[in-house]
Amino acid sequence: MSSSTTHTSTIGAIGAPSRRNTELALLVFAVLIPIFAYANVGLAIDGTMPTGMIGYGLGLGLLAAVGHLVVRKFAPYADPLLLPLATLLNGLGLVLIWRLDQSERLQALQKNAFGAFNPAAPNQLMYSAVGIAMFVGVLLLLKDHRVLQRYTYISMVFALFLLLLPLVPGVGTDVFGAKIWIRVGGFSIQPGEFAKIVIAVFFAGYLMVKRDALALASRRFMGLYLPRGRDLGPILVIWAVSLLILVFENDLGTSLLFFGMFVVMLYVATERTSWIVIGLLMSVVGAVGVASTAGHVQARVDAWLDPFGCYATSGACEQIGQSIMAFGSGGVLGTGLGQGNSDLIGFAANADFIFATVGEELGLAGVMAFLVIYGLIIERGVRTALAARDPFGKLFAAGLSGAFALQIFVVAGGVMGLIPLTGMTMPWLAAGGSSVIANWALVGILIRISDTARRPAPAPAANPDAEMTQVVRP
Repeated sequence: MSSSTTHTSTIGAIGAPSRRNTELALLVFAVLIPIFAYANVGLAIDGTMPTGMIGYGLGLGLLAAVGHLVVRKFAPYADPLLLPLATLLNGLGLVLIWRLDQSERLQALQKNAFGAFNPAAPNQLMYSAVGIAMFVGVLLLLKDHRVLQRYTYISMVFALFLLLLPLVPGVGTDVFGAKIWIRVGGFSIQPGEFAKIVIAVFFAGYLMVKRDALALASRRFMGLYLPRGRDLGPILVIWAVSLLILVFENDLGTSLLFFGMFVVMLYVATERTSWIVIGLLMSVVGAVGVASTAGHVQARVDAWLDPFGCYATSGACEQIGQSIMAFGSGGVLGTGLGQGNSDLIGFAANADFIFATVGEELGLAGVMAFLVIYGLIIERGVRTALAARDPFGKLFAAGLSGAFALQIFVVAGGVMGLIPLTGMTMPWLAAGGSSVIANWALVGILIRISDTARRPAPAPAANPDAEMTQVVRP
């Protein structure tokens, strides 16, 4: 090969650095910060260093190292921030769950209800290991995200199957009024967490083909471009499916998440503001209609409207009331890790309401820090969508980022009293395996798309005639 070709290849490689060393440096901090937080909790509770700190630190460090090595080998040009940010949240979630495990009040509640106390932190570490395994599996098996486009309609069927699975007698189980869980052996799984990824594949594949038709407008009404009637069909079907899920499973969060994801992806595909307005109006109408007929949803709306007025008659009111007081008592800097009383919320303190522990023990500063970390993940996901070179990758990354952002909003808004509770969990912070595993898979897909988007284009081939001339020249 000629020297000019070699020089061009070198420039191409230098022009797109892999940034893996940056990722490694950030991962070191992402592991050290939870270890110091772990020590802080132990010192605050009983004045001694916790005995399990080294074990949890080594476990988190090993998981981070495995993830980094796989990314370095199989996705060398991926975004360098996604893995460290997810690791930091996962590690801090382990600390918060372990902190609540030390609560004598929660231990007594579990003993009275189930006869024994089972700490949640060891299980959460196991779920984190399974999540990293899922992350690794995504990067190893999904060599090119565009392959998923072939399974557009298969993914729709599979997503509906996952959503309807909790309604199957003998498989689904009712937890606090919501039928969103299935029990397999001794484990409970929330299929909706995985369905959000699968249905994003369908949305991306469908909208990539239909976006031109959906972008057409037949008339203008009050400043909005309204689509043609026959193009309204898909969004009406998704709206109806969301309502059916809410009615039969009492799952406000999943319904809002799926419908919101579709509207966001529809806007990205068509760039029509009218779709956003129509989607918001339809979601409001659907939510009001169901809230007035479903007792479980109505109870949550009542708790949102007056959390202290119905305190003595509804468990939902008691939980949201204690959550609001936890945020209020935290102030600006918080009471300190291990020194709050968010365990007064009850069983859901380490699950749906774990963000209340952040608000009380880390204060407004801690809440904003966590929201900034989540916001950075969303921003990197959106940047990945903008950098993607194919329309399917753009829509897929935008849909996953939009779904993640919606989940953060509805969970944080619910526990703060901004909107009614939805029953969803804060990614990586709340106790539970389904959310941790599904969100690690989500990050793995975003890393795969970002690697494809940032990978340098192959250097142009040299002129074969010129090379032949150079070889035969005496």
